[in-house]
Amino acid sequence: METIPKPSKDIKKNSIDDIDDESLLPGLPNHLAHICLSSLSPSLLFSVCHAWRRLLYSHSYPPFFSLYVLLSPPLNAAKRNVDQVDTINSVEFLSLDPISSTWQSLPSPPSDPPLHLIHRYPSFLSRNLPIQSLTVANHLVLMAATTGRFVPALSRPLLFHPESNYWFFGPPFTIPRRWCATGSVGGTVYLASGVGSHYSGDVARSMERWDTKQKKENWRWEKMAALKDGRFSREAIEAVGCKGKLYMVNVKGNAVKDGWVYNVEENQWENMPKGMLAGWSGPAATMDEEVIYVVDEVKGALSEYDSERDCWKKVIELPELKRAEQIAAGRGRVCVVCGNGERIVVVDVVTTPTRVWEVEPPPGQQVVSLHILPRMSKHH
Repeated sequence: METIPKPSKDIKKNSIDDIDDESLLPGLPNHLAHICLSSLSPSLLFSVCHAWRRLLYSHSYPPFFSLYVLLSPPLNAAKRNVDQVDTINSVEFLSLDPISSTWQSLPSPPSDPPLHLIHRYPSFLSRNLPIQSLTVANHLVLMAATTGRFVPALSRPLLFHPESNYWFFGPPFTIPRRWCATGSVGGTVYLASGVGSHYSGDVARSMERWDTKQKKENWRWEKMAALKDGRFSREAIEAVGCKGKLYMVNVKGNAVKDGWVYNVEENQWENMPKGMLAGWSGPAATMDEEVIYVVDEVKGALSEYDSERDCWKKVIELPELKRAEQIAAGRGRVCVVCGNGERIVVVDVVTTPTRVWEVEPPPGQQVVSLHILPRMSKHH
């Protein structure tokens, strides 16, 4: 994906030769010391000395990965004047630095047009309004949400590039929508079904794509093969991209559901394999578009899909994974939002035995969605 900003002169000042006048390793020039230190773990660099810590966060050091979350305020903070709800943005964007274990706010999104995203509506706090976002080519992409007037909140995708600390917009939607199916395969974003300002059967059956690998001036939405019917416009759907296909079900949880598969290369819809559909019992995500993981929100079982046998293989089952609401996968780890967004459980699926630990969101906040992306630049 083309990223808009180019490093400024101020940013370039933080090159390896300009990390103060301190030497990183006595007796070695900094550029050679950098080669030696690049093989060490980020946590070690952080803990040894200030000069190594500055190296860790410089543009000369490969960015480590962090957890990014969209947060909704506590219930009592949502009890606002209903007449003013369409003028507020009730969502915050934060990143967890895994090395320093600190939460950091992302820069404010563009104010023109102002962002009005509502997750909880004051007059019916028991109902959450979905906010749909993706991870595409190391960008956070905000795709769909609802305003206080119950209309689509976004007229075009909103992207954040962590390594540049920069927000920018994607191409305008042909029809802004919410309650849609969103996903990506190989850097191409797909948007299917959903509801605009009013329900339309044509919109509910539509499918479009945006190739982020094109130059920005060529960005646009292209119409693709339509869905068979509009049953995917009833919920916010995760379209999980894996091995050249998008996989999606039309209902969350353990309810009876339909499952469809979109073949990217053939531009056609297929039925989901029976074994995959039978075990799709909660939120799902893909690891590097190679393996799909799902969490059974009733049993608390994390499983991975075996495409050759058309079955799900259980990785681990834990009480902490019950009531799973969303998952993100990357860098060998599956991160699960549980307990009404009040807990994040991390499962390292690479190690044996499987390692599990919890991450606490900022106090009093509810996690709406989460992503695994490179750490934010410390330069604005």
